[in-house]
Amino acid sequence: MKAVILAAGESSRFWPLAEGGHKSLFRLLGRPIIAHTIEALARAQIREIVIVQSPERSIEAQLGDGASFDVQLSYVVQPEPRGMGDALLRAESLLSDPFLVVNPQHVTIDEIFSQLLALADGTDAVLVGCDTDRPHEYGVVKIESDRAVDLIEKPAPGTELSRTRLVGIYLLTKKFFECYRRVSEHPYNFEDALRMLMREGTVRTVKISKEPPTLKYPWDLLRIAQLLMEKKITEQRIAPSAQIHPSAIIEGPVWIGENVKIFEHAVIKGPCYIGDGCVIGTGSLVRESTIEAHTVIGAHAEIARSIFQRDCSTHSGYFGDSIFDEAVKIGAGTVTANVRNDRGVICPWVKGARVETGLKKLGAIVGRETHIGICTMLMPGVLIGPRCQIGPGSLVRKNLDADTRYYAHSHDLKRKPS
Repeated sequence: MKAVILAAGESSRFWPLAEGGHKSLFRLLGRPIIAHTIEALARAQIREIVIVQSPERSIEAQLGDGASFDVQLSYVVQPEPRGMGDALLRAESLLSDPFLVVNPQHVTIDEIFSQLLALADGTDAVLVGCDTDRPHEYGVVKIESDRAVDLIEKPAPGTELSRTRLVGIYLLTKKFFECYRRVSEHPYNFEDALRMLMREGTVRTVKISKEPPTLKYPWDLLRIAQLLMEKKITEQRIAPSAQIHPSAIIEGPVWIGENVKIFEHAVIKGPCYIGDGCVIGTGSLVRESTIEAHTVIGAHAEIARSIFQRDCSTHSGYFGDSIFDEAVKIGAGTVTANVRNDRGVICPWVKGARVETGLKKLGAIVGRETHIGICTMLMPGVLIGPRCQIGPGSLVRKNLDADTRYYAHSHDLKRKPS
């Protein structure tokens, strides 16, 4: 059997991260997210994988022919972002019945693959669904027994067919393409083709109890990181070249890479990933976080449930439930607020609208090469674009576009923001 990974979208809702590349190339535990999914497919004994990518071919440039994963990778290009159906159509000539279709963040696909196979005989498609509290954000499927009989994409409140959403895992046959060629062209014609297949064929559904992670918005990375650490980091693994001061405390399952330096009285609490060449300064606390290669965490900093990409640096401060893209530089005394005063759900602005995250803890999300001055305060859920310069002592209460110079002290704010 072959698998198709759909990784050709614009990633526009993923701003301010992954500039210039697909969101699936964002690194966690030292590897791009899509690499973790390829490893999961290999564990399910799927060795031939087709990746649909954008014309920039950034995924192909990073992953190559798949030899390092013990799989065979092939690539096709979707010239323009015209939806999932068009993306899958690009791979049609490389496929035979049946074939698996997944999104690039399904890093645990191996855990449910056997359930799909159990329903494959005599069916035209097998879908995967799970219950959700936010059906208006997804494609929602109506199930009778184990058969999928209807589907609606992002239903308006009160019009939901059910509370079971599709999770981006499909076992299909080529009959899907016959249906796809008969539906009208628009962004959701993939779902239209599935609906037609439900009417004219047999489509079954595997119902899973635990909602898998999505990769639509940047804060989705926090859940994927926690999932990967819980699954993969189950014991201490410390590289022989790591230099750890005797007074430092390493507690629980922690991976520490080559040439890492951990100074006096630092505390690392697992699950945690510290990449090659990182530095953890005197008296710092790092817990439940993933820190990529060559990042420096200065003395007396606290890092909690956060993600740092390569080549970042911090001094003292608090960084909770936050994400920093590559080469972000952070001055001493900076604090990321990660909880609202009223303890409500945090709703960042994305593409001109508030988006409900479902999270009551979310700090800042900062684009690559941004420089943050000393004693800066970042409010919950702010998105800061790449290459910004934030002046010392600034209070950041709203999103900042890329390449912004921002100097705003708390006493300069004349009115309460909406």
